[in-house]
Amino acid sequence: MNWIENLEQNGYAILEDIVSPETVATLVHAIESLKNPAKSKGLYAMRNLMEEVSAVRQLADSPPIRNLVEPILGKSAFPVRSLLFDKTPDANWKVAWHQDLSIAVNTRVDLEGFGPWSTKAGVLHVQPPTSILEQMVTVRLHLDDCGLENGPLQVLPGSHTQGKLDAKQITNQRKHTPAVPCTVKSGGVVLMRPLILHASSTATKPGHRRVIHLEFASAPLPHGLAWAFQEHS
Repeated sequence: MNWIENLEQNGYAILEDIVSPETVATLVHAIESLKNPAKSKGLYAMRNLMEEVSAVRQLADSPPIRNLVEPILGKSAFPVRSLLFDKTPDANWKVAWHQDLSIAVNTRVDLEGFGPWSTKAGVLHVQPPTSILEQMVTVRLHLDDCGLENGPLQVLPGSHTQGKLDAKQITNQRKHTPAVPCTVKSGGVVLMRPLILHASSTATKPGHRRVIHLEFASAPLPHGLAWAFQEHS
């Protein structure tokens, strides 16, 4: 099974050696440069990363990333959200099982099937219909080696085909589907569909586990809604 088939069937794929060590070093330097008194707090989880770090914007448009996204979404694909996740001894967090259900938009338009609404880091977010989430893909680039001791992403293969799941359905999925840890070396990527059930535990040996999380779409939103960052594509 190739990585495209794996993504479609299981909802995720792991690919090693996607970006060079030099690119990783450039991205690490750019992110570390944000550590000043005004921004040092909360760097373990930053939103709007492309707007803060030009090197991340360049990454989203780079051939190694486009070569992963375009076979899935086509040449019209564009990034719509960017996040940074890290785990350190001071921020050794865990995340419960969930799906990524919200998208970032530039204005509120009340439409059937869209909601609830929220604001995160000054940007409007809304949960869209399942059909929109099914046409998205997420690229998680690892800037550090991530083994079992680093609190890696865990996924439930195939759960992305079940639509939006409530708490009872999530519990049922966990009973019947073994979790798979997504271990990956620096420069490697985890591709995933937003609707796949995923979680992460605390690290048993906490250190940096920096991940650049890029979400891509390829179609405009309906009836006056617009992706928050589509203008940058």
